[in-house]
Amino acid sequence: MLFRLGRLIRAVGRDIVVLWYACRNPATPAIVKLAAVLIALYVISPIDLIPDWLVVLGLVDDVTLVALGIPALLRLVPDHALQEAHHAAEGLLSRSKS
Repeated sequence: MLFRLGRLIRAVGRDIVVLWYACRNPATPAIVKLAAVLIALYVISPIDLIPDWLVVLGLVDDVTLVALGIPALLRLVPDHALQEAHHAAEGLLSRSKS
């Protein structure tokens, strides 16, 4: 499961970190926070629409949900909260690269 999560994180990368910081902001609507938690639970859950033992197809549902869901949620975050989240994510990611 950790290998699977690693591939998903690399695929979406920065947007996951931005969404994390956006969800920590009190200005972000509760529905965005709830949807982010539900996406995370689905991705780490062993119960999927398409079983993971089907090598390629098993990851398609997870990757599709993350690749479409996270950008859609980020569009619902207020501009000032999104700017703060981008700034915080840049700080975190720049520290991890050095």
